[in-house]
Amino acid sequence: MSSDAPVGDRPPAGKTFFGHPRALSTLFLTEMWERFSFYGMRAILVLYLTAAAADGGLDLGESSANAVYGTYNAMVYLMALPGGWVADRLIGARRSVLWGGVVIAAGHYVMAIPTGWSVFAGMALIVLGTGLLKPNISTMVGDLYERDSPRRDAGFSIFYMGINLGAFIAPLITGFLGEKINWHLGFGAAAVGMTFGVLQYVLGRRNLGDAGARPADPLLGADRRRALTRIGVASVVVLAVLLVLLVAGWFTVDTVVNLLTVVTVLVTVGYFARILTDREISGTERSRMKAYVWLFLFAASFWLIYDQAGSVLNIFAADQTDRSVGGFTFPASWLQSVNPILIIIGAPLAAALWLKLGHRVSTPTKFAVGLVLNGLSFVLMAAAAQAAVGGDLVSPLWLVAVYAIQVAGELSLSPVGLSATTKLAPVKYASQMLGLWFLATAVGDAIGGQVARLAGTWSQPVYFLTFGLASVVLGLAAVMFTRQIRHLMAGIH
Repeated sequence: MSSDAPVGDRPPAGKTFFGHPRALSTLFLTEMWERFSFYGMRAILVLYLTAAAADGGLDLGESSANAVYGTYNAMVYLMALPGGWVADRLIGARRSVLWGGVVIAAGHYVMAIPTGWSVFAGMALIVLGTGLLKPNISTMVGDLYERDSPRRDAGFSIFYMGINLGAFIAPLITGFLGEKINWHLGFGAAAVGMTFGVLQYVLGRRNLGDAGARPADPLLGADRRRALTRIGVASVVVLAVLLVLLVAGWFTVDTVVNLLTVVTVLVTVGYFARILTDREISGTERSRMKAYVWLFLFAASFWLIYDQAGSVLNIFAADQTDRSVGGFTFPASWLQSVNPILIIIGAPLAAALWLKLGHRVSTPTKFAVGLVLNGLSFVLMAAAAQAAVGGDLVSPLWLVAVYAIQVAGELSLSPVGLSATTKLAPVKYASQMLGLWFLATAVGDAIGGQVARLAGTWSQPVYFLTFGLASVVLGLAAVMFTRQIRHLMAGIH
């Protein structure tokens, strides 16, 4: 094997991490702490935004708070596109992850400042930092192994456990600190978590070998200067737009949220238009991309409902569930830990099921199952909301059951969609398709944030039942068009 082979396929020497290269532990812990900071802050964000000023909150209306939450999630995933480009063309994945972690930590420290403006400034920094870190740390995990290494999938499975471990622990800590003591202390805990992640990443960098050390396709000379100039101009334009909004008196939470929602949708439409009109892709590749458009729309519709767990369902947990156990009222945000623990339990079972079924169940069918299950979770929420009509507090087991159904839907759609993305990608756009898959979440969350505004004006049973049935109907329609979509996929299952 040549000396520049990925470190993960060299014979393990010295200490290993579950039989894998020591570098995987560095990336595992970095991602675990990043997810701790992200999910820890997200678990209390809407609760802080809607809490009364007397309780230390921002006293923002439920409608606007839900929209802010959805748009924030959308921006995190949207920034994965430029974040991946910066790593590939300018500074490499390793430095992107480092600087991303530093900016994320800075964002959380800003949010820990006990003022009203700090939460929005902090979220902006977290969005920028996550865009640098999130897509590129996964790339570095892949760099530890040969592309066809039998240990590659196992390495990613261990890495995936780090994601969900951080997501499970975070709400328990930040939720208690935020809801029981002080909101900004909760945000500060997320900052400390990300700081731990950055420190261990720096200390463990000697284990990384060549993984992510250099840009995959670096810009040099005049091309680099031209790219940096364009970035500078774009930054000035963004600042100018914000200044105009401020001077005109339009710089409000709702205006910014609406603007970012439109930007997310326009970027997505432009991205697909660019690929589908590219004359350099073959007819077969164009057909597969047309199939992917449908899968993308199904995925965006899925995330539109699924990611309301941290907004609409979180508020329901705070206001309408009986959280008393033995005289102790546990924080509403603790229920945000149910999802990741169910994923940890269910992921191996789902993987075994799809392996057993093989090609007997197609990708569009799996997407349809995800949509139907997602819809049924909201139908169940409608029943929970109906039980809470009149001010009665309902058991938190309603939400546990809802999350269990949603996780079953996620395991049917999310990993399958990631796999389909790599298989349907035109050769020319292979390295960019992961960013396009992230856009499905961005679009779903952006539109979902606007849809969630209705939760504050419609009756809750009607809201949940309407969108639950809509998802079920969309899933059944997907089943009806499975044959046509498979035809467009041109031999890809």
